[in-house]
Amino acid sequence: MGSPAVRMFHRLEGLFCVYKPAGVHWKLVRDTIETNLLKGVNATPARPLPHEVRFLPSPNKDHEVAGGLALRAASVPVLSKHPLVTGPEFQHIKVGVGHRLDVSSSGVLVLAVGNGNRTMRDLYRTRTTRDYSLQCEFGMATQDFTDTGRVVERTTYVLLPSESGSLYRYSSVDMSSQEAYELAAKGLLGPDGKSVPILTGLRCVHFQPPNFTLEVQCLNETQKYLRKVVHEMGLELRSTAVCKGVRRTRDGPFTLQHALTRHHWTAADVAQAMQQHRWKKRSKGRCGTVTDKAVAQTPGETLAASQEDEANRETTIAELQCS
Repeated sequence: MGSPAVRMFHRLEGLFCVYKPAGVHWKLVRDTIETNLLKGVNATPARPLPHEVRFLPSPNKDHEVAGGLALRAASVPVLSKHPLVTGPEFQHIKVGVGHRLDVSSSGVLVLAVGNGNRTMRDLYRTRTTRDYSLQCEFGMATQDFTDTGRVVERTTYVLLPSESGSLYRYSSVDMSSQEAYELAAKGLLGPDGKSVPILTGLRCVHFQPPNFTLEVQCLNETQKYLRKVVHEMGLELRSTAVCKGVRRTRDGPFTLQHALTRHHWTAADVAQAMQQHRWKKRSKGRCGTVTDKAVAQTPGETLAASQEDEANRETTIAELQCS
């Protein structure tokens, strides 16, 4: 039977996701969570101290004998096992990070503790896609494809058409074979190994010139690549466009609904989030295979969450830097 701290740590083994705000490095998010988990594990009640038998002087003077003191047997705690002597039971907890987000991006960031790192690697081998919400603006091009970069061109803007992509040509499976049909029916057809970034879906969900919002589904992407897509889209439309914000709304089975915000990065909340993920995974296993086209937020929910993110952004950055 392990100690309360060990039992608490085993409850924290698994996958969970948090909401990374814009303007904060993912390493700061990970370090903050590692510190909070370590505090939570070591804050569990300590195991009772073991006792040992020692012979102590008798407090009763009547028991004194010639040539020495009378001794009595007593059970006393072993102070060398006290937490103030040995220190915390856990000195370090390693938190693994899934698909990372750069400093300027926000959204779902998947993390793992203990054997959850192996589960995370197995999850990403299934070629799960990710969803992003891109806040864009026509009429400007910058050197680094962001709205804060050096402006290199200003133009007029035009309407935005919809586009779509396909990942079939990056798969090692013959498209005319029965294997390709069966994999496509199960939603498992994807690129073989590490491929170039692939857009599996791209649509405009909000358009109010010169601002517009894109919803993107992709594989093997980086946030810089997504910003470049917006830039190239503007050029194709004989105009210019810049990406003002990148927000990940889904990473595999994890969505914004599952992401823990800054004030919930505690051991208790993380353990509860892991338990809910395991329960959901078992429920899906009983109900049959579910593709990675997970539940995504509606455009209205995405815009509302984006506004809330901007309202709380400065406070969150200050709290993380001071913690």
